[in-house]
Amino acid sequence: IVVLSGGRLSAAPEYGGRDIPNYWTLARLQYAAQLQRATGLPLLVSGGTPEEGGAESEAALMARALRDDFAVPVRWLEQQSDNTAQNAQLSARLLRADGVRRILLVTDALHMPRAQAVFEHYGLQVVAAPTIFFSRERLTPVDFVPQGEGLRRSHYAAHEWLGMAWYRLRYRAVDARAADASALDR
Repeated sequence: IVVLSGGRLSAAPEYGGRDIPNYWTLARLQYAAQLQRATGLPLLVSGGTPEEGGAESEAALMARALRDDFAVPVRWLEQQSDNTAQNAQLSARLLRADGVRRILLVTDALHMPRAQAVFEHYGLQVVAAPTIFFSRERLTPVDFVPQGEGLRRSHYAAHEWLGMAWYRLRYRAVDARAADASALDR
């Protein structure tokens, strides 16, 4: 089971000023803990320190939350990545070293298409295990009044669409270069 970080809350006063996983990450961790208990599969948490060089990695924060809050062990910590592509590349390297080729990938539903594509690019068979489905929420009359949450979700959707377009361009070029190099070797 591979769980991707979704960020941190820095200096949380209720935790003595320690950094903790943000609510996106906590939702992913909660679902990963449920999957781990149901399957018995080992966990890999992935996330570096994209915003704070020298701070504790997001993977370390996630491992602590899984251990302390969910009573679930973590086998691997990938602590160097700053983005989804690096999550995939560095996690795949760790997993292949232990003979793992197929994973359950945990991230939120909107992020899953891009994350799944890049993990598959790095040679892993991915079983999608998405969480946080916005489309399944119960509607109330107040949902039709403009709110900041709608703007935040629109921003996130645009981020994912642009990210998917960027990855398609980037990895199409990488895959094309690899094919050209392979043809030269023949």
